[in-house]
Amino acid sequence: MKEVRTGIGYDAHRLVGGRRLILGGVDLASERGLQGHSDADVLTHAGIDAMLGAAALGDIGEHFADDDPAYAGADSLALLREAATLVSDAGWAVANVDATVLLERPKLGPHRVAMQANLADAIGIEVSRVSVKATRGEGMGFVGRGEGAAALAVATLQA
Repeated sequence: MKEVRTGIGYDAHRLVGGRRLILGGVDLASERGLQGHSDADVLTHAGIDAMLGAAALGDIGEHFADDDPAYAGADSLALLREAATLVSDAGWAVANVDATVLLERPKLGPHRVAMQANLADAIGIEVSRVSVKATRGEGMGFVGRGEGAAALAVATLQA
């Protein structure tokens, strides 16, 4: 039997004016975007942490530090590609990634397929192995008040 590992990732960023809203590599029409050192793509960042965690390779901050000028404004899909290479070099194959975005608006349903395709391409797996879902805060907490967005991801790896 092959060895199987599972990792969990989480990320959250504040919504601010003057920034693009990028989730899963998709640039969404929005008056506000996510504040962060890179493009602040919480969906992709959660996926990175889930994969790195499953492989016991640390976390996103260890590999792509938010105080490193090299990652200022970085494309998170490029970081995901690098993380997928780290995981592969450690002897692991990504079996699947399942993620949920928590965001009050805009609605993500029309963009879900594109997000899944972008993540799958960056990881190097079939799109059928990536799931992206979305939910709202229903007026509760920082998500519900429209102050920010968060994402959770689970990655399963096989040796």
